[in-house]
Amino acid sequence: MTSSKSQGITMNHFNKAEQDDWLTVYLKYLLFVFNFFFWVGGAAVLAVGTWTLVEKSGYLSVLASSTFVTSAYILIFAGALVMMTGFLGFCAVLREQKSCLSTYFCLLLVIFLIELVAGVLAHLYYQKLSEELKQHLNQTLIENYGQPRAKEITYSVDQLQQDFRCCGSNSSADWEFSIYIQSPEAEGRKVPDSCCKTVVVLCGQRAHPSNIYKVEGGCITKLEHFLANHLLLMGAVGIGVACLQICGMVLTCFLYGRIQLQSY
Repeated sequence: MTSSKSQGITMNHFNKAEQDDWLTVYLKYLLFVFNFFFWVGGAAVLAVGTWTLVEKSGYLSVLASSTFVTSAYILIFAGALVMMTGFLGFCAVLREQKSCLSTYFCLLLVIFLIELVAGVLAHLYYQKLSEELKQHLNQTLIENYGQPRAKEITYSVDQLQQDFRCCGSNSSADWEFSIYIQSPEAEGRKVPDSCCKTVVVLCGQRAHPSNIYKVEGGCITKLEHFLANHLLLMGAVGIGVACLQICGMVLTCFLYGRIQLQSY
């Protein structure tokens, strides 16, 4: 009688231990799947941040503030950190070490906070983007274009006008007040040559719609649309990865708890 009771207790204990083992294995598999998507998300964040800076980097010097650039750099840093953390996550799951899981959890939390900062910066900049462009771009065209001390800005404006097929801040008429256009260096140009549909030397002397871009809203509208799309994309990718991280932190806590229970 006593022996049967003892065997029953032993079997119950064995079944509970087996169930606990399966729960740990299940959590490990979930964390493996999470890490894969997390690593892919990190690669996406890194790619978006890099693309933002490289694809149209020439436009950045015409912006009044560095918020847009800062947000992109934060995303690049976060993306690289996510990819490295993903590898650490695989190691932590395989080795089942509490110290590795703790480090992994802390890194997830740090990355989450970094992306939160980048998201807040991007959102704040999106709110004031239109006003900044209206105030700053026209001033840049009038005061800085074609000046020896502002070669980078001159190049940026030329690239902007050619890529977006626009002329002037609001319209081609903005160039009338430009220091460069009013100077002898302009050689009679009414607009810079970059306003021309087909760019050749001194083509800016003829400011006719058949020769130059006459786009309603000028370059401000085009640049605002471009930057807004990039900010929305950065925000969407950041939010997506941040949601993944919350799942990862929850799974890590559960797995840490299971390993701690099994060690007693």
